[in-house]
Amino acid sequence: MVEPVIIGNATLYLGDCRDILPTLGKVDAVVTDPPYGVAYSTGMGGKFKGVTILGDADVALRDDVLAMLDCERALVFGSWKAPKPKATKQTVIWEKGDHVGMGDLSIPWRPNTEEIYVMGSGFEGHRGSSVIRINAPSPNFTPDKQRFHPTEKPIALMSALLVKTPGMTILDPFMGSGTTGVAAVQMGRKFIGIEREPKYFDIACKRIEDAQKQGDLFIS
Repeated sequence: MVEPVIIGNATLYLGDCRDILPTLGKVDAVVTDPPYGVAYSTGMGGKFKGVTILGDADVALRDDVLAMLDCERALVFGSWKAPKPKATKQTVIWEKGDHVGMGDLSIPWRPNTEEIYVMGSGFEGHRGSSVIRINAPSPNFTPDKQRFHPTEKPIALMSALLVKTPGMTILDPFMGSGTTGVAAVQMGRKFIGIEREPKYFDIACKRIEDAQKQGDLFIS
């Protein structure tokens, strides 16, 4: 049994989520950014040049983990380049801004969107557009020290998703650098995160701890 790190309302596990998920009970919702199955790589410079994503050769890892989940609803990031999860009820588009997206330079459109697969039921809130426009960090202009993960999502994006995802406990089995956890802690939710790469786990612990301390300042 892997012993978790407890930080306020967050419970964080270092290990393979396929080993840890069977030890957890039912959660209210899953919001996660798994390997997309696209063999990620970037041609940009900086500290993420040449970095790869574990389990990203295909969607087998993603689908194995989704089949293990015990929850009412899930929001799962992905790419049009790979098959959607079979249980997808709708696809929400994250539009990342005109400042990102390289792709095939012979085509006059930037590939500056990603997909978010909506699964399960019980989502709530204003019935708005299925396109969410929140700028991504720029690989060209964001300093390396402000970027924690090669596929990092903005906290504002995760907060916008959590607003429409009811329930107290949010699970992210592919925690990465902990952005979902930071958003959950800032919103007063309980969070369970799992990450198998120690370098990202340590970053997630630090970011979630900082978010917890920031919240405590407003409470005290």
